[in-house]
Amino acid sequence: MGLRGTPQNGKAGERLAADATTGKVVCRNGLLVIRDDPEGLEFPWGPKPFREVIAGPLLRNNGQSLESSSLEGSHVGVYFSAHWCPPCRSLTRVLVESYRKIKEAGQKFEIIFVSADRSEESFKQYFSEMPWLAVPYTDEARRSRLNRLYGIQGIPTLIVLDPQGEVITRQGRVEVLNDEDCREFPWHPKPVLELSDSNAVQLNEGPCLVLFVDSEDDGESEAAKQLIQPIAEKIIAKYKAKEEEAPLLFFVAGEDDMTDSLRDYTNLPEAAPLLTILDMSARAKYVMDVEEITPAIVEAFVNDFLAEKLKPEPI
Repeated sequence: MGLRGTPQNGKAGERLAADATTGKVVCRNGLLVIRDDPEGLEFPWGPKPFREVIAGPLLRNNGQSLESSSLEGSHVGVYFSAHWCPPCRSLTRVLVESYRKIKEAGQKFEIIFVSADRSEESFKQYFSEMPWLAVPYTDEARRSRLNRLYGIQGIPTLIVLDPQGEVITRQGRVEVLNDEDCREFPWHPKPVLELSDSNAVQLNEGPCLVLFVDSEDDGESEAAKQLIQPIAEKIIAKYKAKEEEAPLLFFVAGEDDMTDSLRDYTNLPEAAPLLTILDMSARAKYVMDVEEITPAIVEAFVNDFLAEKLKPEPI
């Protein structure tokens, strides 16, 4: 279906490091950690604050150098990209315009380019198109630490941070493409999304609850979002309190070419409404085909999934 981003190294796998006492993931890019710290001097490799990882000089494409302390008080976009990656170049063109609009609106916002280019010459050529800052290409250790901090598996990826360095959204790419006028900047995540061509890539991020509806029925999509939203907000708040990412993303899917492709790819029936949880990476689906979807049915379905009580069907 072409929903997956471009892996930086041609591989989409990852190695996790976890706290043995709590089971909580402390590092998603274990292979990078071992490469960068073979003697284990930074063990147990837990996440460090953005300010600590980014500390050091940053460049503009005219050669000017600024200290990372200049980011104080600004929202920051951490942009993982490379010239050799066609989707990256396409996003960069849009992002340049978004950056300009946000700055012209008086917002304190800066972008930091973290290159995955294969040579310094390619980096310089690509960076010449960008009006923002970059980690020096020669500072491979800092570029690698930023990749590890955010568990980057594919590019382009745009992570948007608040002025305190906390993640607002990992889906900056989707937000920029969906909000060309930047009216919703800094793009705080919505609990429930309406599935579209631009956000369908998120189906590969992990398990996703997708409620398929008959969009020819006026107001059906909006009613479905309102039905799911309290449950999504409850799940998000519960895991945020534990400083963990929510284990599910939530979507409503109407009737269009994207939805048809998704149904075909996952071999789902044409029924609507149809309540599903799709886990693309595990190639598994969970389906509840009932005549009426109620909040109680959705909540029970989600809770059973999280308790591993549901039996998966193969995709």
